[in-house]
Amino acid sequence: MDEQVGVGPWPGPWPMSADGSPDPKYDETLLADGDRRNVADRYRYWAHDAIVADLDLSRHEFHVAVENWAHDFNIGSVIRTANAFNVKAFHIVGKRRWNRRGAMVTDRYQHEFHHPDVADLALWASADGIPLIGIDNVPGSRPIETFALPRKCVLVFGQEGPGLTDEMQAACTDVLHIEQFGSTRSINAGAAAAIAMHRWVMQHVHGNA
Repeated sequence: MDEQVGVGPWPGPWPMSADGSPDPKYDETLLADGDRRNVADRYRYWAHDAIVADLDLSRHEFHVAVENWAHDFNIGSVIRTANAFNVKAFHIVGKRRWNRRGAMVTDRYQHEFHHPDVADLALWASADGIPLIGIDNVPGSRPIETFALPRKCVLVFGQEGPGLTDEMQAACTDVLHIEQFGSTRSINAGAAAAIAMHRWVMQHVHGNA
């Protein structure tokens, strides 16, 4: 029999606030029935809105954008990784509906914006002075391993296979690639996104250029 994910009902007295009232961070249904969600242990039994509010206190200063023209399954993987790195927000460019299966509900804990086309994303970014940084191994791209990523930026990813559109490449301040050493032309879009986000974290959280 498969083991259940998460934790069962809260053991013992329920958590209370200093004034003796129920702690509003916690969801009474989860306390009573158990918490089987895909959340970090520190957020077990917390209400959804309380988790989002707490994440908002420490979100990083970079955004993630994904072009969505063909309902690519990998978009969900990118968004799930964006949750893991607690990005400021994620942006869907193109079709409003996107394949959420790979996100495993993590999108509910993030801030989502939709842009009908590349021009709309570029306009939004320029209004706040945030550069668009494309991630794709195209001619003229620069290695991400030696590039100083801006603290405030939007990391932009294309779809599996075609990568960034020509229009998106033109809108980006820089386009970066991840160095590869094998025979394959490219790596999975979800994996590339994870590497790029981790590169930002290494530079701006851990101070390793």
